[in-house]
Amino acid sequence: MRQRAARDQKRLDSGQVTNPKDLESLQSEIASLAKRQGDLEDVVLEVMERHEAAQERAAELAQRVESVQAKVQDATARRDVAMDGFESEAETVRKEREAVAGSVPTDLLKLYEKIREQQGGVGAAKLYQRRCEGCRLELNITEVNDVRAAPEDEVLRCENCRRVLVRTPESGL
Repeated sequence: MRQRAARDQKRLDSGQVTNPKDLESLQSEIASLAKRQGDLEDVVLEVMERHEAAQERAAELAQRVESVQAKVQDATARRDVAMDGFESEAETVRKEREAVAGSVPTDLLKLYEKIREQQGGVGAAKLYQRRCEGCRLELNITEVNDVRAAPEDEVLRCENCRRVLVRTPESGL
């Protein structure tokens, strides 16, 4: 477009075109080319501005992605450390459980395991202030009297959740 406008301007300046109608047409074409060139330059500038804004946004998003990835890596590292602690604690508890299970009568251990399986992992519950800590329900007066009257070595079960009740000094009996 620039070349064409320069060529037309050169023809106009050289004086080769003498016909007034051709001169007017040439001047009109040069003006039209200049206007069109200005419009295209405006479009190019707008595209460049949008491109620059998009690049800035992309850089900003890349920084946010890096920040999030760093947080993920940090959280993953903390999770791994916690999991190692949980695994070692679980192993310690397993060993303690095995030691205690060895001192519990076989029939009571079988009952406990059966209830534990049925109750989602908890087969015995502490009786605390006349309340079963397994189901969190308070025993009625009849049940409390039965627990009071039962010998210390008798296995007692909660009437609501069927877990083995463990009597302690805080039982409220």
